[in-house]
Amino acid sequence: MERLVVRSYLYPAFISHTSETLTFTDQFAFRPTGSTTAALIWILYTIAQLLSQHDYVIVLARDFGKAFYSVRHSTLFDKLARLYIPDHVYNWLAEYFQGHSHCTKYENNTSALADISASIIHGSAIGPASYVVHASDLVSITAGNSLCKYADERMSLYPLQFRAPLNWIISRPGPTTITFISIALNV
Repeated sequence: MERLVVRSYLYPAFISHTSETLTFTDQFAFRPTGSTTAALIWILYTIAQLLSQHDYVIVLARDFGKAFYSVRHSTLFDKLARLYIPDHVYNWLAEYFQGHSHCTKYENNTSALADISASIIHGSAIGPASYVVHASDLVSITAGNSLCKYADERMSLYPLQFRAPLNWIISRPGPTTITFISIALNV
């Protein structure tokens, strides 16, 4: 059932979606013409274009794999509500994410069950597509910078007219909206 929901409803919504707040055009996974090859071609093309106008281009690759565990269900469903999917599919997804809990066992002690309200099930068919929806509002907010998404990977391209140390780029405020969407980085 998961695969049917993803292939029949979510993937088509990624392609046909037109919203000012959610963007899937820079996502190269989960599209009929999307692939790692297409993403690499776009990245190399964009680097070449930026280098024709700037002296340097910094490419910052980030893996958001652990972010699967920090996605708030309320935020995810706010974004899912903006997609063109039928109500019964939205309701099925809401029910799918409800009722999960976990406990911790250490030596002979086991904690009480705790409800899970912030996680995407890694390894499920719904998981990667849900993460793509959650990260769809991650965009570059500085003119001239570019962002390439492939599932839970992000490649940020920063054109520069002068050479800058990497810590200046990473600590410089404003290149992306990472801090606004509550995602943990694998650092």
